[in-house]
Formats: sequence, structure tokens, C-alpha cells
Amino acid sequence: MIQVLKINPADNVVVAIQPQSAGAVIDVDGAKITVLEDVPAGHKIAIKDIAEGENVIKYGFPIGHAREAKKAGSWMNENNIKTNLAGLLEYEYHPKDVVLNIPDDKRTFMGYRRKDGQVGIRNEVWILPTVGCVNGIIQKCAERLRQETGSDDIHAFIHNYGCSQLGGDHENTKKILRDMVHHPNAGAILVVGLGCENNQPDVFEQFCGDYDKDRVKFVVSQKIQGDEVEYCMPILRELYKKTQEDKRVEIPLSELRVGLKCGGSDGFSGITANPLLGVFSDYLVAQGGTTVLTEVPEMFGAETILMDRCENKHLFDQTVKLINDFKDYFLSHGEPVGENPSPGNKAGGISTLEDKALGCTQKCGKSLVRGVLSYGERLQVKGLNLLSAPGNDLVAATALASAGCHMVLFTTGRGTPFGTYVPTMKVSTNSGIYERKPGWIDFNAGVIAEGESMDDVARRFTDYVIEVANGKQTNNEKNGYHEIAIFKTGVTL
Repeated sequence: MIQVLKINPADNVVVAIQPQSAGAVIDVDGAKITVLEDVPAGHKIAIKDIAEGENVIKYGFPIGHAREAKKAGSWMNENNIKTNLAGLLEYEYHPKDVVLNIPDDKRTFMGYRRKDGQVGIRNEVWILPTVGCVNGIIQKCAERLRQETGSDDIHAFIHNYGCSQLGGDHENTKKILRDMVHHPNAGAILVVGLGCENNQPDVFEQFCGDYDKDRVKFVVSQKIQGDEVEYCMPILRELYKKTQEDKRVEIPLSELRVGLKCGGSDGFSGITANPLLGVFSDYLVAQGGTTVLTEVPEMFGAETILMDRCENKHLFDQTVKLINDFKDYFLSHGEPVGENPSPGNKAGGISTLEDKALGCTQKCGKSLVRGVLSYGERLQVKGLNLLSAPGNDLVAATALASAGCHMVLFTTGRGTPFGTYVPTMKVSTNSGIYERKPGWIDFNAGVIAEGESMDDVARRFTDYVIEVANGKQTNNEKNGYHEIAIFKTGVTL
């Protein structure tokens, strides 16, 4: 059984794969090092003396500097490592050649071909509110249609916005709801407005542009004479009936779009689940498919790795703006750019934001960056894309779905039950959480730390992702956990 892991030859710390007791002797590159204190699994151990102010190296990059001098064998954690992150930076473009040599194996999945040419992997009925005031109405409608049909593929997606918002917040709400109107995982959609909100239903309908008028309907509650639920039900029954006519057909894997996300990360995230997603991302991109990486604040400290993989200077400039705009957002609120990781991250072995970022960015593998998206923007190009959104799990996962992703792959070391409005597959970084929470976790990447080869796990994982695309339910779907969260930055009136 592996006891400790040195990730990169340049590292001056190793990760404890198994808990290490004070006095234990570990072998690193042929050198015997005595562990000086109890170290939990997933945490770091110094393998050389580290001077005060000296960089702590993990993944081959600095993850911060030592607050005080530490001896070889010391437990290196958030109490003795300080971030190197500061404010806005100037960056230079140093493009890297990327050669993956992954063959196109012509795999397919079974999806729903939509009228506009898009492909969905689900065929659900969605009810969307233009404003939070009608949340109760749409929940009643969804429950009644579920009871009538016996189908669980009917969802009301409530939110608290659509009124009393200004500027960017108002636009964010409109963009996310518009993106949902156009999402191919919905076979039919009913949009319910109130009538007096800032997000005026008729203006929002125009904002949605060209949509399938046979499958998307708009109603305004204040214009309805009598009970609005009774008014909506015949419309919903007709929409549901249309979805029952849809059939899955064979679709090339090149049309699959997948979001990459992590949450509740731990010291194993950058060793098991995130690299696994990276291998899958490279594979899907090689098949002509699309993956999307977000959580911009969790790129801080690893952003140059992504910048140097941009396909051209224009994308590099967009990525610099992506990073610095988010840093400026933090600074404009008087907040430091390195105020991360969370208490759960620290308990799991992540000490600084750079530590988190260098593990986080492994989810996108080694492919070239071919697109950069602003918040609420929909995918335009295939391949690896970067998306502007915060690290918050629900907000980021909603943004990934709204970009057009069919599903979200979500790695976690601490565990979480939530799901956004597309299948949200939980991939555990360690076997412990997989065993404790079988109702949350869909796939266990922890076996990589236990000796199973990455290639074998990646093959099983790819098969599993295709099964989900074919209709296999993720645990969030089985549990009925479907939520949206919209990014809010400004004033509420």
C-alpha cells in the first residue's frame, strides 16, 4: 500500500496517502525521513528543511511560502504556509505545443436530436419563473403534472431574482434563464411570469431570440383571469405529450459537452479525481467533443499554465481579462484575492489557494484552450473552453449547464448531495467518502491512490459517462435534487 506520494520531482513536500504517526519513517527517493508529528491522510510532509520565507513546492510549483522554518518530517499545513498571491498581475504569452496523440475511436451515445440541431441527453419538461414571486405557482404546476403522468422528468426551477435588480445582476438573471430556454436537455419548457417585474415577460421573450415555439410557451400570471395553475395545466399537458414523441438516436461523441467542477476538495483531489477528469477531458476533446472549466478564483496561482495553452494570442488576452476581472471584483469589495480555501478544504489537506488551484486546473487535462466565455455566454466552439464564474458550487455548476453542457462532472473529497439542472455526477477523490455516502457519490476515483492504474480507471469512467449520456441516472437525479443559482454581485432595490 502506498504510504506517501511525491507528485513532481521538484517538490519539497510529499502527500500522505495513509495517515502517518509521529516517529514513522518514510522513504522518499531512497532517503529515510522520520515523521515528526501525526499527519492525516491527504496532508503534506516536508521532505527537506524549509527556511522561513522559502517556497513550498507541490505539483512542481510554489503553493505559498513557509511562515517559519520547518524541519524535514514536519506537517505542512495552513498554519505554517502562507499564500504568495497578491493583486492584479501583468502576464506574458509563452505558448506551449500540445500533442495528445489520442485516436478518434468513433464512439457514440444515444441522445435526442432537437429541431435547432442541438442534441440533448435528457428529455425533460421544465417550468421557469421570470421572477421569484411565482415560485409557488410553478412548484404547484410541476407537482400536479408529476402526479398526473407518474413522470419524474418534470422540474420547476425556482430562484429569487427577476425583480429589484440593476445592471449586471439583472442581465445575469436574464442570460441564465435564456440559456435554459435554449438548453437541449429540455424537451419542452413553460416560462411563467408575474407581469410587473423588472424582467418583463414580453421583453424577456424577445431577449430569448429564436426559440422553438412548439416546445416553449410563455404565460403571464397577472393577465390570467382566475386560477393560474388551472390555466397552465392544459399547456403543460400538451407540452408533456410532445416530449413523449421524442426518441433517442445515435449521436457522435463529438457532440457531447461536459462541464468540469470540483467542490469540497481535499488533498487527494489533485492526485486522483481531478487528474482523472483531465484524462477524460483530453479524450473527449480528441473525439471532437467539448469540455468547460470554470471557478475562476480557483485558477489563481495556476493561471499561467492555462494562459500558455491558449491556442492564440487573442485567447490569451481573453484569459488574462478573465483572471484580472475576477481579481478586481474581489479587490473592489475590499477582499483579498487569496481568501480561499474553505475550512473543509483545509481539513482535507489543502493549505492555500495555489495548492487548491494547481489541483483544480488538472480537471482540464493538457488540451489547448480554444474558447473563453463570459458569464451566461453559450458555447460557440468545440474543444476546451474556460468560463467566467465563481467557485461557489451551485453558481458555477449552473453556469456550466447554462453554457450548454449536457452534464457536470463534479469531483469531491468531502462529499455533497446537490445537483444543478443537468445531471451532476459526483466523483470521489477517496474511497472513504464513496463508502460512507453511496447515495451521493456516483464514481470512486479513490482507487487510483490505492494502486489501480489511471488508464484502467479512465476507461471505466469514460464508459460510465457515456452510460449517463445514454440515460443512466446520476444520484442527484435519483434523489430529485435539481437546483439553479444565479450569480449576484450588486444592489437589491
